[in-house]
Amino acid sequence: MRLNIYDLRVEYTQNPLGIDTLAPKFDWILDSTERSQVQTSYQILVSSNEENLANDEADMWVSGVVESDQSIQIVYQGKELQSSKTYFWKVRVWDKHKVATPWSQTAYWSMGLLDKREWKGQWIGAKKETLDQKEWENPELMPSAFLRKEFSVSKSIESATMYITALGLYELHLNNQKVGDAYFAPGWTDYNKRVQYQTYDVTNLLKDGENTIGTIVGTGWYAGHVGMLGTCVYGEQPYVLVQMNITYKDGSVEQVVTDQTWKTSVGPILYSDIIKGEYYDARLELDGWSTPGFNDSNWQQPLIKDSYDGEIVSQLDPPVRVTKNMTPIEVSKSPSSSTIFDMGQNMIGWAKLTVSGEEGTKITLRYAEMLERDGSLYTENLRRADPVDYYILSGHGVEQYEPHFTYHGFRYVEVICEKPEAILSLSIEGKVVHSDTPETGYFETSNEMVNQLYSNITWGQRGNFLSIPTDCPQRDERLGWTGDAQIFIRTASFNMDVARFFTKYVDDMVDAQLDSGAFTDVVPDGGWIDFKRRKYDKGETILRDVLHPIENWLTDGNPGWGDAGVVIPWTMYQVYGDKTVLVKHYEAMSKWIAYLEANSTDFLRPNDTVYGDWLSIGADTPKEVLSTAYFAYSVKLMAKIAHALDKKEDEKKYSNLFENIKISFNKAYITSDGKIKGDTQTVYVLALNMGLVFKEQKQLVASHLVDNIKKNDGHLSTGFLGVGYLLPVLTENGYTDVAYDLLNKDTFPSWLYSVKHGATTIWERWDGWTDHKGFQSAQMNSFNHYSLGSVGEWMFRYVAGIDVDSDIPGYKKIKIQPKPGGGLTYAKGEYQSVHGKIKSEWKIEKNEFTLKVSIPVNTEATVYMPGVGQNEDRTDVQLVENANSVTIYQVGSGEYEFVSKIG
Repeated sequence: MRLNIYDLRVEYTQNPLGIDTLAPKFDWILDSTERSQVQTSYQILVSSNEENLANDEADMWVSGVVESDQSIQIVYQGKELQSSKTYFWKVRVWDKHKVATPWSQTAYWSMGLLDKREWKGQWIGAKKETLDQKEWENPELMPSAFLRKEFSVSKSIESATMYITALGLYELHLNNQKVGDAYFAPGWTDYNKRVQYQTYDVTNLLKDGENTIGTIVGTGWYAGHVGMLGTCVYGEQPYVLVQMNITYKDGSVEQVVTDQTWKTSVGPILYSDIIKGEYYDARLELDGWSTPGFNDSNWQQPLIKDSYDGEIVSQLDPPVRVTKNMTPIEVSKSPSSSTIFDMGQNMIGWAKLTVSGEEGTKITLRYAEMLERDGSLYTENLRRADPVDYYILSGHGVEQYEPHFTYHGFRYVEVICEKPEAILSLSIEGKVVHSDTPETGYFETSNEMVNQLYSNITWGQRGNFLSIPTDCPQRDERLGWTGDAQIFIRTASFNMDVARFFTKYVDDMVDAQLDSGAFTDVVPDGGWIDFKRRKYDKGETILRDVLHPIENWLTDGNPGWGDAGVVIPWTMYQVYGDKTVLVKHYEAMSKWIAYLEANSTDFLRPNDTVYGDWLSIGADTPKEVLSTAYFAYSVKLMAKIAHALDKKEDEKKYSNLFENIKISFNKAYITSDGKIKGDTQTVYVLALNMGLVFKEQKQLVASHLVDNIKKNDGHLSTGFLGVGYLLPVLTENGYTDVAYDLLNKDTFPSWLYSVKHGATTIWERWDGWTDHKGFQSAQMNSFNHYSLGSVGEWMFRYVAGIDVDSDIPGYKKIKIQPKPGGGLTYAKGEYQSVHGKIKSEWKIEKNEFTLKVSIPVNTEATVYMPGVGQNEDRTDVQLVENANSVTIYQVGSGEYEFVSKIG
C-alpha cells in the first residue's frame, strides 16, 4: 500500500506559505490496488523540527492512534502555533486488518503574521509630483511607480521570508530577479474590509553584501478602473507594504521593511489599467533598477500612507498564473492592411510580443473576441473598455514585451505598426491567465459537438475565474456577479479544484453583506450599490437601452443572486466535505434567511427583483414565483446546514419554514391540474428542483414542462437561473430522452447553436450572434460568459454518471449512475475528488451496455446499471437490486467492469 500526501489545506501559495490561521487542516489520499486496505485508524505527528520528525519525535502534536476512516479535513489540535514558524508533519494509517502503513513522506507549512501589529513597515507609494509626467497627461491613467531599497547582509543566512501586499497591484523583484510567478497580486477584495498578502521564500535570492528589493506598483482594482463603475473606487493611488524577515545562522533576526528610506520613480509603464490596457515605452526602461549600485540619485522619497484600517490576511485563493501558451493558428490582413493573428481560442490574458526594429517605433496591439463580416475586429461590445496595449521599441535588438497589470478577453489580436518599414521581425504568443485552480475533471463522448461544448464550458471558466468569478473578461464590467457564480459552482467544481477559490469568495460575499442581511448582486461590491443608486437618483441609465427601464432597480437582495450566500457554501461542503465554511458563515447565512422572511408576506416573496430569469428567450417568468422558489431553496439548504452542524432547533425551525413556504407556493401559484403561474420552463424547473411540488402532482408538473418544450419546437427558453436545473429536472422525472434532445439541438436557441457557429467559449446570450440577425445589441453581448455553461453539471452527473451522495459529503460515498441516451455510443468521465480519482466509462454495442468504473481507496460506491445486469461473480461486489430496468451494486474501492442488457 502506498500513502500519498495529497493536499495540505494550509498550502495555498508559495512555499513556505504564510498562513494566518491557528487551525491548519490535513488531507491525504490512500492509493491501493487491494480493496481490503481501507483506513480504519490514523496517526499524525507534527514537529517544529524536521530532524526530530525523521526520528518519529513530535514536539507540537501527537494525535495518537485515532479510530476513524476520515482522511480529509483533519483539524490540527496541538500546541499553539507561532507566527512565521515552519512546521513539519507526517501520517500513517491502519487498514481493516490492523496493519499499519509506513510513515508518509514529510510535508510542511509555515505560519504567517498572526497579528496585524507584527507588520513593522509603512504603506508607501509615489508622491503626486513623481507620478505627474509630461509624457502622459491623463489623470485617470497614472504611471506605475517603481520603488527600491538597498540593504546589506553581513552574516550567514538561515532563511529569508518576504511578506508583501498592496493597495493596488504589485510586481516584486529582488536583486534583478522577479520573485514568484503570480500576477495580479494581492487579488481583489473589499479593500475597506481586508487585503490579502503573499509570502515568498527568498533565501536563495539573497547574497552576501549589498542587496536590493524592488517593487512595481499598479493601480489595479484599488485606484484604477473597476468595471463600468469608474476609477479610484477605493483610493486615489496605490501603495505597497513589504516586510522581509531574515534569520541568520547565529539565531539573530533582521527585518527590511517599507519606510521613508525607500526611493521611488516612474519608468516605462506610462499606464497599466485593468480596463484601459497598457502603454509601455521601452526607451524609458530603468536598466538594473533592482540591483545594488543603481544610480537612484534622481529618485524621490516615497509618500507615506497615514494608516490602513482593514484586516491584512494571508491569501486564501490560488495565485493568478499563466497556465497555457497559445500559438496563432492563422495570420491574415485586415481591411486596413494591419495584421490579425487568430489564436484559435477565445481566452483571457495577453499577447507576448517579440519584435525587433528601429528605436521609437510604436506597435499597437488590439484585442477582440469576434470579427466583423469584412474581417476587421468586432469591438463595439466592449463598451468603454480599451482592449489596447501600446509598445514603443527601444531599438536594442530583439525585444520582448508583456503587459503588467492589465488583461484582455480575446481570440484575435490585431498588430498595427506605426512604421511597418521600421520592423525587422515580429511574432506573438498568447498567454492564458487565470486563478491557478488545478484541473480535476475530464469528459468525453462519441459526439464531437458535445465534446466541443464541454471544452467551451472549461474555457469559459478559465476566462472568468481571476481572483473572483467575473461575469465576463473583455468589456468594461468584469464584476463578481453572485447569481452567475451560484448557478455554475457545481459545474466549476467538476472541472477544477475551486475549494480555495470559493473559500475566499464567500469571505468576499460576507464582507459585502448589508446590515439588512441582504447579500449583494456584485461581490466585491466595488461601489456597485452606491453607483446604481447615484445613477438612479440622477435619472440616468446604467447601460442605456439594455437596462432601461427596469423596475425595482434598487432592490438589495435579488433572488438567485443573494441566494449565492447559502448555495455556494452548501455546494462547497457537498463537494469537499469541509464544514469550516458552514461554521464560519452560519450567522451570515441566517441573517440572509431573516432578511427574506422579513421581506415576505404570508411566506411569499414580492415582485421586487431586478433580474428574474436573466436573458431567457421568449419567456416571461413571473418574478414573484422565481423569488419565492429561491426563498424556499435557501431555507431548505439552511435546514440541511443546521443538520450538518448538529443545530437541531435551527434544523426544525428552517424545516418548518420551508413547509410553510411550500404550502403558500402551492396555494398561490400551482393550479389543481399542475400548471404553475407563468407557464414557463423555468417556473416548472425551479418548483421541481427545489422540492416545492407535492408528490401527487410531480408528474403533472413535469409533463407541463415537457409540453412547454414541445410548444417551443423542442427548444429551451430558460435564462441564467433556469438553465442549470433544466436537464437534471427532466432526467430525475423520467424525461432523459427530452434532456438529451435539448442537449443535441443545434438550432437556435440551444447550446450547440453557438458551437455550430464556431464558438470556443460559452456566450452570454443565446442570441449573441444569429445567422438571421447578426450580432445582438452591443450594449451587452459578451462571447465569454460561463453562466449558460452550467449544463456541465448534468454532463458529469448524468452522462458520465459521477455524483456525490448528498448525505455523506466529499465523495466519501459515491454514486455512479450513467443515463445513456441521445445517440451516444460511449461516454467517459474522470473526477479527481478529495479522496482520489473517480472514473466512469461506458459504451453501447448493439443491446449490451458495458460500464468500467474506478473507485478510490477509503470510499465506497453505489453503481446503477441501466437494464438487466449479467451475473457478477466477484466476491467484492454486492448485488442490491436487479429489477425495474435497473441493476444496483454496492462496491468498495477498486476497478470494476459491469455488463447489462438494454433495449
